[in-house]
Amino acid sequence: MTENNGKHTVERVADASGKLFSELGKVIIGQQNVVEQIVITLMARGHCLLVGVPGLGKTLLVKSIARMFSLTFKRIQFTPDLMPADIFGTEVMEEDASTGKRDFRFIRGPVFANILLADEINRTPPKTQAALLEAMEERHVTVGGTTYDLTPPFFVLATQNPIELEGTYPLPEAQLDRFLMNIVISYLPIADEERMVRETTSPEEPQLEAVLSGTELREIQSLVRQVPVSENVISYAVRLVNSTRPTGECAPDFVREKVKWGAGSRASQALILAGKAKALLEGRYNVACEDVRALASPVLRHRVITNFHADAEGITSDDIVSQLLETVPETV
Repeated sequence: MTENNGKHTVERVADASGKLFSELGKVIIGQQNVVEQIVITLMARGHCLLVGVPGLGKTLLVKSIARMFSLTFKRIQFTPDLMPADIFGTEVMEEDASTGKRDFRFIRGPVFANILLADEINRTPPKTQAALLEAMEERHVTVGGTTYDLTPPFFVLATQNPIELEGTYPLPEAQLDRFLMNIVISYLPIADEERMVRETTSPEEPQLEAVLSGTELREIQSLVRQVPVSENVISYAVRLVNSTRPTGECAPDFVREKVKWGAGSRASQALILAGKAKALLEGRYNVACEDVRALASPVLRHRVITNFHADAEGITSDDIVSQLLETVPETV
């Protein structure tokens, strides 16, 4: 982008982001980091996995974000008997009353939305999980030999309940890697929860106003890739990811001892893309190492697989990433 055009665009996006967070603040109390990470994932044209116990407002959050961008929103409650056709849609036979001719007509499923909430994705069998993840990656579905494109922007937010493991089907590591971020939503502080209870039990319901259109969001998604990033920042992101691999050149001893599998090259791409979106969201013209550090946990926590030594000591992938942020230097 040219300097003048780039300056105007960055200022416009930053102004819109301020309005966006202000509007979301009417219905979402606290959870600023969670909201920011979801918006960054959307701007980076990725998908995210949201992990949190029930009753923390995950559905309300996603609905509200869809309203901010004037996007269509649909929700699928994943269950053990859910089939791919329940997500994609199905073909039905129709008969023309005047001619008696029969033909198939495709009835679109809930995947044909701009924002799709895949609620408790780990409660459905691998066949259905794989079908959704294929649509996430390819951004189209094929039914009856015909391919149907998914209308952009297409964003999937899948949720998992971390406290219930019985009767679930954990996503394989290769499928987890399809998510740009794994975002953890936790309990609110007491002050925020008091405010949330007070405002959500009052007779007045806040009315949200759209901030951007779907077309403007697609333009922002294209602009994200044009945000410049220095060789030093790319080097830091790559070295940070390389350090998560037990066999990596930069891996410290605690990674070799505690990690079974590290993050792949897609993680390096995700750190830079998310960093570009964060910079644009905050009205900055380039990506800094601070952006990579701020996004390291949600980008890497589902890509770093600890071994039984770490599990026995209660060490999580978040602990590994935190230690790496203290260990890996920003410059070499």
